[in-house]
Amino acid sequence: MKQSSVISPSILSADFAHLGEDTQAVLDAGADWVHFDVMDNHFVPNLTIGPMVCKALRDFGIKAPIDVHLMVQPVDELVVQFATAGASMISFHPEASKHVDRTLNLIHDQGCEAGLVLNPSTPLSVLNWVLDQLDMILLMSVNPGFGGQAFIPYVMEKASQARAMIDATEHEIRLQIDGGVTLDNIGDLALAGVDTFVSGSAIFGSGDYTQTIAAMRQKIEQ
Repeated sequence: MKQSSVISPSILSADFAHLGEDTQAVLDAGADWVHFDVMDNHFVPNLTIGPMVCKALRDFGIKAPIDVHLMVQPVDELVVQFATAGASMISFHPEASKHVDRTLNLIHDQGCEAGLVLNPSTPLSVLNWVLDQLDMILLMSVNPGFGGQAFIPYVMEKASQARAMIDATEHEIRLQIDGGVTLDNIGDLALAGVDTFVSGSAIFGSGDYTQTIAAMRQKIEQ
């Protein structure tokens, strides 16, 4: 069953000189979660933020769920560090873990929800044996590593197929999309079955967070 929609702005596009204030501003404007894009310049070609930033936002007073997307290899040590720092949910790429089942169990043991991330060309079949352990499936609709990329069109059909897989189970699993999500495609993504939307530059670069998020919700509901 499709769950209520969630908008999770990626702070990769926020004002890092005023990160606490900018993160709170986007939440006050109607966002539901905070999305962390964690890159290690090894698994993906960029270097971003670590668990200290997560803890700093919690210390600043951010109460919303923090949704951590690990684009790192190996993953297990950072799972523990981000959980300790205040993450609510942690997602990782199967290619980055030697033992996917073990990493999923580790995330749950740390008290967080667990997600698996599929790159654009990673097949949905990798989910077959772990669906009952997942709280979320994250489909990348760009190649991971940089913000501001254009949406890859074939991921729309992949989202529809992922939704069918989820609906065939008895589990409540969120379907998240990340990469090139804008006002132009968010409605179609909702129709494809996506319920959790990561958007960075389309929100933080809009100039009016409240208006943009409200417009996104209207597209989702339509």
